Amino acid sequence: MHQALYRKYRPAVFDDVSGQEHITSILRYEALNNAVSHAYLFAGSRGTGKTTCAKILAKVVNCLNPIDGNPCNECENCRAIDNGTATDVIEMDAATNTGVDYIRELRDSVVYTPAMLKKRVYIIDEAHMLSDSAFNALLKTIEEPPEHVLYIFATTEPHKIPATIISRCQRFEFRRISMADLSGRLMYIAEQEGIGLSDDGAMLIAKTAQGGMRDAISLMELCAGSHKVIDAPLVNEILGTSSYDKMCEVARNIAERNYSKLFETINEIVISSKDILVFFADLTAFYRDMMVQRSCGARAYLDLAPQEYAMLEGVTASFNMATLLYHSRLLDDAYNNMLKNPANKRLLAEMTLMKMCDARLANSNDAILARLSSLEDKVTLLSRGVTPQVDNSAPTSATNADVKSPFTEQQTDEGSTPRVENRPLDIWDEVIAKVGEFDHAVESFLKNCECIYSPSENKYYIISANKLMATMLGSEKNKKYIFDSMICCDVDITSISQIEIILKTSKVAKSDLDDFI
Repeated sequence: MHQALYRKYRPAVFDDVSGQEHITSILRYEALNNAVSHAYLFAGSRGTGKTTCAKILAKVVNCLNPIDGNPCNECENCRAIDNGTATDVIEMDAATNTGVDYIRELRDSVVYTPAMLKKRVYIIDEAHMLSDSAFNALLKTIEEPPEHVLYIFATTEPHKIPATIISRCQRFEFRRISMADLSGRLMYIAEQEGIGLSDDGAMLIAKTAQGGMRDAISLMELCAGSHKVIDAPLVNEILGTSSYDKMCEVARNIAERNYSKLFETINEIVISSKDILVFFADLTAFYRDMMVQRSCGARAYLDLAPQEYAMLEGVTASFNMATLLYHSRLLDDAYNNMLKNPANKRLLAEMTLMKMCDARLANSNDAILARLSSLEDKVTLLSRGVTPQVDNSAPTSATNADVKSPFTEQQTDEGSTPRVENRPLDIWDEVIAKVGEFDHAVESFLKNCECIYSPSENKYYIISANKLMATMLGSEKNKKYIFDSMICCDVDITSISQIEIILKTSKVAKSDLDDFI
């Protein structure tokens, strides 16, 4: 008989539980030192190991030969609990037994000693579903239960548990499992089952599972039904989700107001019988990633592969924060409206994307704020009659080989070495702070750089001591940030080609840089 993989590979000892070491280490210590409490409250989102740890704890307190705080899984007590034949381990679903009468029967039965095990264990799942009267009936027996009784409450909504119950229990918060732990476990199960699973497929499944191990394993088993190697495209196809590069393309089309491409995208979703709701959920999540990148650039808050983060950076540069917030509100409202009126999903989706392309099509406060923010950016950049243009001929990276230092001694026709009157940019710190409004990472790079202006060449040379930083700053996007910031700080600059990134290690004329480097 087939057994679901999440049941087949359910951890049998604390050491096998993924991502909850802060809990399993304490439970192992208590079991090892015979210091197990009389009542526990396991709280956390679905699929994070609450019921699994409850069953392992039930086994270890009844195990005849425990090993370092873990059950042996070999003795008759462990086997009876695993087989479900141990009458002294009672699992109840509070969602279907919410009444006080059932709890009163449970309370009256605790006085009897266990039939075959050392302790009688009550595992109450979805405990928050119990009624107030049922909780009140449990108060006294939870506070002073017989020595042979152990209560374990599991819930996904701990805020619904009365404080009087929580205060009588040891409370453990189960965290969402990291993508690394989820993908690692999936790779292990796939190897054991002979399932072809690629790294990108495992990471995408882990991301979709949102921290739940059971969901991740179930999704992998679903994808395995195709009898193909499970990679990212296959996962997107089976789950009806959109790939990250597709989300980047949609956001880019919105920034460029490419209505034709956006209508084509919705049409493809409808023709392929995918759910527009899923597409909008993915797009909302992508906008969340853009807001994180725009506000702080911290990769720790983004579950993304390096190539995905690079794509995100490129697209985010096209939006300011006000526009991102406005678009996110539109997406959220459209999603809720689609739930209420599923027959008009396509119309709502297309209208929303049109509003996202042009804030003039909406009269909400968010739309007006987005328009004002965009105007402020343009006024700031054009305040001196300058239209910022990206010089595509400019180099996109800086190295010792392809960047020529303006301070290198250059021979004239007469063989003399002219001295160039260079000077540091006085308001460089202000420029760096302004760059921080565009990208915090670029700001941090520039803090380790100096800027020197060469009047003879009418160029601004940004000097970096680090080759990697120079390469990053030399990209077209980052030079655009610096250029726009210089204009905002009233620097006399008219073209992005006036900015050059050089390495501090370049061969320079010492007389020119003694005062600056």
